[in-house]
Amino acid sequence: MPQNKLSINKAVRILELFAFERLNKTQISKLLNLSRGTVIKYVQLYEKSELTYSDLFLRKKKEIISSLNVNRTPKRTERQERVVTIFSTLHESLKKGDTNLKKFWTVYFKNEINGYQYTQFVHKYHKWRIANDMEKITFNRWKINQIEPCDLEILNEWRLSTNRNRWEKSVAILGLYEGEHITVISKKIERSIRTIKKWVNSLSEKGIASIDLRRTRIVPAKVKERMEKKSNNIMKLLHEPPSLHNINRTSWSLKSLSMAYKEYYGDPISMTTVSKYIRDKGYAFKKAKVVLTSPDPDYRRKLSNIKKILSNLKENEKFFSIDEYGPTAIKIRGGRTYTHRGVLDTVPQYQVSKGSLICTTALELSTNQITNFYSDKKNTTEMIKLLMILLEQYKTEERIFLSWDAASWHASKELDKKVSEINNDEYRKKNNTPYVELAKDGEKWLPMEEIFKLTEQP
Repeated sequence: MPQNKLSINKAVRILELFAFERLNKTQISKLLNLSRGTVIKYVQLYEKSELTYSDLFLRKKKEIISSLNVNRTPKRTERQERVVTIFSTLHESLKKGDTNLKKFWTVYFKNEINGYQYTQFVHKYHKWRIANDMEKITFNRWKINQIEPCDLEILNEWRLSTNRNRWEKSVAILGLYEGEHITVISKKIERSIRTIKKWVNSLSEKGIASIDLRRTRIVPAKVKERMEKKSNNIMKLLHEPPSLHNINRTSWSLKSLSMAYKEYYGDPISMTTVSKYIRDKGYAFKKAKVVLTSPDPDYRRKLSNIKKILSNLKENEKFFSIDEYGPTAIKIRGGRTYTHRGVLDTVPQYQVSKGSLICTTALELSTNQITNFYSDKKNTTEMIKLLMILLEQYKTEERIFLSWDAASWHASKELDKKVSEINNDEYRKKNNTPYVELAKDGEKWLPMEEIFKLTEQP
């Protein structure tokens, strides 16, 4: 009967009892329940070795045993010797792709009377391979050897597609065609090996058209009818005000629709289902947009004239939308800023104003350029000042158009007189300025108001 191999802990314990506690060999054998011969063997190895008293304290147990030169490698049995001799043949066959581990083991087990089971056989083979520093051979039986050129072209298109489903299938099939292992592909596209195998089988049996079909579930007629009824009932509720169902809201939410449906029809329904039915009908929850409006009954005609001017604008002509922003107080305002974690910036609700300002602005619509300056007042003088700045800035132009709102200082006699003076041929020739044309019939179209609203947002 073969003896059990002595553990490293027990072997070191023999040396500790002998060196530290000065026990004799008989005492150590009785204490550790070992044969006296085993104890003598390890004590003699210790005495012959270069180990010192302090080494037993400082060194690791494995280092101590290795320093004793103990041959701890068990002898191979005949069965082990026989199985090792065929591993080189197995490795070469795996390299060539002639077989796999399962097939090779089946032949071995039939011919070997006392052969190893499959798990032991594979374990010993890999242990032998690692000991002999040999590469691991992966047998890829799902490798695709041939793809039709037309199918290959389609798969390459799918690989560049934004369609996730097509991308996954093309990466999987082309990967197997290029020799990648199915396990690696499975991790790459995050799909199961079973699913990839289905795609490969479908491609080989039915062609590429079969793998592009999405799996559809057949819904029974009764279930379909019940779903349609629920969908229609949701639509009825959606077109009724929430107040009819004792809900204190002016508009519906998913939660309130779900509650009202259960209360009115006596059938519970989740918010997710409500959302799906609404989206399937083409509806969506959207935030209303605040837009500029005009009370002027002739607004459309005037806007049409403005559009006509802009569409016929020449290269040496410019169109300006003019407006004033303010007066606005100079004070700390809320917004976003970079701050350290845990630090919160605050803005006082009540502040002493540090003054106020007005920004007079002209937006040139064809080049999207802004001309502006700051002032204390809104009056005709400031308008004339802006006009003179524009004449200096755009003196190379042939004509400039001005559009503004119906404020009194925009329609003053003084301003009209100044515009007439500027348009005089003698003045234009002397100062080399463009012709100034005001928007006819009082057309007022002010994109600057929308821009000012954006500046007010934090």
